[in-house]
Amino acid sequence: MKNQKLAGIALAAAVAFSTLSCDRDKFLDVNVTPNSPTVVTMPLLFTSTVVYSGFVATNDLGRAASLFIQYQAGTANQMVQYDRYDIRGSFDNQWNGELYAGALINSQTLIDLAAARTSPAYGGIAKLLKAYNFSIATDMYGDVPYSQALKGKDNTKPRYDKQEDIYKGNSALGIQGLIDLVKEGLADLDKPSTQKPGTTDDPVYGKTANNIAQWKKMGNTLLLKFANTISKREPALAASIINQAAAGAFTSNADDFEVPFGSSPGNQNPLYSFNFVNRTGDQMLSQRLLDSMRVMNDPRLPIYFTMTPTPTATVNTTGTVTSVGVFTGYQNGGIASGLTVPALANRSRYNVYIRGNSGEAPARLLTNVQRLFILAESALTLPGITVAGTAQSLYQDAIRASMTKAGISNADVTAYFAANPRVATLSGTTEQRRNKIITQKWVSWVGNGLEAYNDYRRTGYPRLNPALNPAGDDGTLPQRFALPLSELTANAGAENQDVTILTSVPVWWAK
Repeated sequence: MKNQKLAGIALAAAVAFSTLSCDRDKFLDVNVTPNSPTVVTMPLLFTSTVVYSGFVATNDLGRAASLFIQYQAGTANQMVQYDRYDIRGSFDNQWNGELYAGALINSQTLIDLAAARTSPAYGGIAKLLKAYNFSIATDMYGDVPYSQALKGKDNTKPRYDKQEDIYKGNSALGIQGLIDLVKEGLADLDKPSTQKPGTTDDPVYGKTANNIAQWKKMGNTLLLKFANTISKREPALAASIINQAAAGAFTSNADDFEVPFGSSPGNQNPLYSFNFVNRTGDQMLSQRLLDSMRVMNDPRLPIYFTMTPTPTATVNTTGTVTSVGVFTGYQNGGIASGLTVPALANRSRYNVYIRGNSGEAPARLLTNVQRLFILAESALTLPGITVAGTAQSLYQDAIRASMTKAGISNADVTAYFAANPRVATLSGTTEQRRNKIITQKWVSWVGNGLEAYNDYRRTGYPRLNPALNPAGDDGTLPQRFALPLSELTANAGAENQDVTILTSVPVWWAK
């Protein structure tokens, strides 16, 4: 209940603060300096920044990515456009309100306020949140305003930094990379601090005995994520970061960086409010995911999605789904191809584990499951990895952690492995084994399309069929998002950007 109240307070604070922070003449302009930070206390600003981060990942950017990665299929309105890769001219509110004038400006303001009040505990966590949200911006769009952004009227033409520099830094250009920003934030958490977040303002780790120690684990897991993201481009650097950060990262599902939401209107997880309140008919289970999980006898299927007409199911000791209902999926791009859409009552949609009974499910942003899959892939593919475990053992640990987190018992996971050796055992070439690792990671990320979208673009796995009757820039699954029109017109720093670049052009770190 406390976390639900914190989420409600944070959402209200987020709206209030972004309103305070914007130019009256330009809605959520990314270059506007916030009002004096004395208007907002560090605890309130901290809570709102955390919740903003959860909102970014589960709102429209995440919905589009979930269609691209074929967790869901679009069945009405804008989701039909996204499902066919038609995304140009979209996501202005996400770029402006949720990222730059939301989580990012809030985190920067908290960093500045914490420095002025000798409170590196707040500042260090704010740097971790800033790095996390900037990674979303650059992962989705490629080159973005970074080192010169968030400076308000001191710089109304922020430079677009190259994605490689955003991750790795560039001293000649005065760019501190995301990797070094996280390391700086972690160093701050070891310093004496006048004020620290606690039970009343930390919605993620406030209930733990030592929440600062938990945030350190979050920061080290974030380093693993960044290393994994750039591993195709910079394998030696990635291996070095992973070897350094692995020991300080998450060790169990209890460590997960999850942002809680509430059950009252306005405080709910966007995965619930969009799919079950505001746009109930716009999305449903993708046939691609349904077929993939069903052929693997995956016991998470009835946990992730409802069945129709009776959404009840049991899982026996071999991991086989038995039920009195059925799962109903839909082909991505099916609307444009004239495929009949099932009646709303006959659609499989997100189940309680993903969206909550009334919207209270958390946004799962960084997880122990993710850590284990990253280590499994790294042990398989990167030079000089020294972490404990083999690719095979880490892979099985990752599947087990995903299943137990979803409520499946350890005994049933063991039985599932025994009954499904093709899933449980890595075999074949290095790429065939990587395919299996990333496919299982894809299944584990249902509910967070952004992370699965990153893995797909980086590795080409899982194997996805193109949407039916695709549209978009060139009829292929987008490799990046197109810059929003509002950014191109409001930010003079964008005038040198190639606005015609196709969404099919991969970002720097991608395959």
